[in-house]
Amino acid sequence: MALKPTIYKVQLNLADSDRHHYEDFSLTLARHPSETLERLASRVLAFGLYAAPNLAFTKGLSTTDEPDLWQHSDCGDIEHWIELGQPEPARLRKASGVARRVSVVSYGKSSNTWWKQNCADITGLSRVSVLQLPWADVQAAAALVERNCSLSLAIAGGVLYLDNGSAQVTLEPRALQTP
Repeated sequence: MALKPTIYKVQLNLADSDRHHYEDFSLTLARHPSETLERLASRVLAFGLYAAPNLAFTKGLSTTDEPDLWQHSDCGDIEHWIELGQPEPARLRKASGVARRVSVVSYGKSSNTWWKQNCADITGLSRVSVLQLPWADVQAAAALVERNCSLSLAIAGGVLYLDNGSAQVTLEPRALQTP
């Protein structure tokens, strides 16, 4: 019998002064049995970073033909394809063919190695932006996430401040590629 996902309910208060976007979100995330808490936290951070109308989580790890998040236009076209982790360049090339904009939020112990090995292939993709989250900060952010929690995410000057009411984490993403 297959293990079922664990459901997380996150109340996210977003204050993004860089984009002048201030909104509260009620997020329901299904954590796949093989998904780490760091990946789940990265999904929440990516949602906050790219919050926009029609942005939604996809089926995630259980489907290989969808990103982690995507934004559709009102007519159904894919406006923004958002990948987490360390995707293969071929996957990003395919995403560039179907989406107007592709973003990668890279994290993990081997994120620098992934970038060194793949940057030549990825830099040729004009629609792809790559942002790297420091691994230690992602681990600290994961410690703030609980099955039912309220999080505040403030973004100012490209720096993310995640707070759960009793602890705070500061994340300074590094832009590896901008279109």
